[in-house]
Amino acid sequence: MRLDLFSDVADLTAAIVDIESVSGAEGPLADAVEEALRALPHLAVERDGNNVIARTDLGRAERVVLAGHLDTVPLNGNLPSRMEGDRLYGCGTTDMKSGVAVALRLAATVTEPTRDITFVFYECEEIEAERNGLRRLAAARPELLAGDFAVLMEPTGAHIEGGCQGTLRVEVTAKGERAHSARAWMGSNAIHTAGRILDVLRAYEPARPVVDGLEYHEGLNAVFIQGGVAGNVIPDECVVTVNYRFAPDKSLAEAEAYVREVFDGYDVKVTDAASAARPGLTHPAAAAFVSSVASGGTEVRAKLGWTDVARFSELGVPAVNYGPGEPTLAHTKDEYVEMPLIADCERRMRAWLC
Repeated sequence: MRLDLFSDVADLTAAIVDIESVSGAEGPLADAVEEALRALPHLAVERDGNNVIARTDLGRAERVVLAGHLDTVPLNGNLPSRMEGDRLYGCGTTDMKSGVAVALRLAATVTEPTRDITFVFYECEEIEAERNGLRRLAAARPELLAGDFAVLMEPTGAHIEGGCQGTLRVEVTAKGERAHSARAWMGSNAIHTAGRILDVLRAYEPARPVVDGLEYHEGLNAVFIQGGVAGNVIPDECVVTVNYRFAPDKSLAEAEAYVREVFDGYDVKVTDAASAARPGLTHPAAAAFVSSVASGGTEVRAKLGWTDVARFSELGVPAVNYGPGEPTLAHTKDEYVEMPLIADCERRMRAWLC
């Protein structure tokens, strides 16, 4: 399986899509990407597991990082790819093999960029964080991700989405006292008490802070509820799992402190957490990217969700999400990408880099 990086970007996208790469099985696609990049004399290429890193080293004043994951969610009867009009259907078309195709085309054809470029193609983004290839590189080889600015080729519908929200998941526990349901007054029903937790959530008014000129929209929501012992027992415990999506004006510690304040008086246990990322649009490299790319109807907006840009933020590298895929189609059976958007993304990024 070989990739022609000099073919039309739409054809290259189809070729990449047709190399199956469900998380954990990216080897064949990583092999094809590595082989194609090693044939380019202007790039230095490294392989780390199924991560492939390629770099220019021209001594430019700035270095930017273009990153994209190689894996997809499991197949759903949606391979091989197929064309219908201007749409390419298939697993990973929008998330995010069309973005990978744009980055690979740029790697092959932009031989003397005005900024040095690091291209990072990584594994296991769609599964548990412990296996994420970008996470592993950030921990073990952070020098490979160093730069003044980064673009993660996540699907954004060809709009620029700055930074990302953080996410915090907590278990809020309401306590009670067990009793026989025939003599309920002898106990205290924890499920009833949990209603007060839900009242707090219903009354919550989302904050909409502006960070680096972009408006984020926070969220505090119950996502699970668990309680009960038996059909004839008054329960002594009810646990409400709450997810807090917070803007990048808060650190992880500040987000946790906020949630504990909201649920003061209850036992609050953090079960999962990931930091937010500031878009850093005031940095000269970021400003140049926005100036070059944001035109002709392209929006610059906040990323309402968590992405791997947070890993760059933790390394001190401002980052945005930008790719041709449509995010609302990600992980669906009928996932597709609009071919004109792929070509448009390539054109705009080429103008920024040349």
